[in-house]
Amino acid sequence: MVEASVGFQCPACVAEGNRGLRRARTAFGGRSVDKPYVTWAILILMGVGYVGQMLTSENLLQAGGSRLVWNFGMLGYGIGSDGPMGVVAGEWYRLITSAFLHGGLWHLLFNGWAMYVLGSPLERSLGHGRFLALWLLGALSGSVLSLLLAPPNQFSIGASGAIFALFGAVFLVGRRLGADMRVIGIVLAINLVITFVFPQISWTAHIGGLAAGLLLGAVFTYLPSGSARPAVRTAVHTAAIALLAVVLTALVVAAPHLMLWALVP
Repeated sequence: MVEASVGFQCPACVAEGNRGLRRARTAFGGRSVDKPYVTWAILILMGVGYVGQMLTSENLLQAGGSRLVWNFGMLGYGIGSDGPMGVVAGEWYRLITSAFLHGGLWHLLFNGWAMYVLGSPLERSLGHGRFLALWLLGALSGSVLSLLLAPPNQFSIGASGAIFALFGAVFLVGRRLGADMRVIGIVLAINLVITFVFPQISWTAHIGGLAAGLLLGAVFTYLPSGSARPAVRTAVHTAAIALLAVVLTALVVAAPHLMLWALVP
């Protein structure tokens, strides 16, 4: 039995009554979120990936030198002991698996902190589905830009592409809700400066992720305009997500023929 305000009801009666009720939605069309389960799940996967790195490294304090990085880190094209390797060689999974690996404890802690601080409120604003799409396409966009512009035999790891996507989306969501986003803007600007100051940082992952975050953030917060019905809003957002995924997939397929990395000094 289920306790109610006027006694108890059977579970079947409660389920029947709930069928006619509309579930609450966020201001941007997503289903109302009580707890940010997607954010928590991604944080757990990041932690599991780092533990795996330490367990497969010759030096437990140097997770960046793990076999997991060699096998699952982002690599556009390289030559290993068994021949060609990387995304161009058919290892497409590197585009996403690299986001769950990190170059050290501080790298993990910074990205984990940013993921928690940005992800929790953003997931509540967008809903589980839109937030997951934003994170995945942000990570994928960063990897695709690395694939196109990073030179051969250059590995990159970390969730920074997805984190920068969250930065872009949070900035637009906050502005749409009328919040003061100067602090977020300053933090984002500082991180962009750091991106280009330190050569060991993958600027392609950061810029690619930020571009995806701004694009999807603009769609989620401003399209369709006016008080559109939830079904219409969901259709527009789903179409934008699918279109970006198709474009990124096409770039991955065409990458061996583009060789844009040769144009980067």
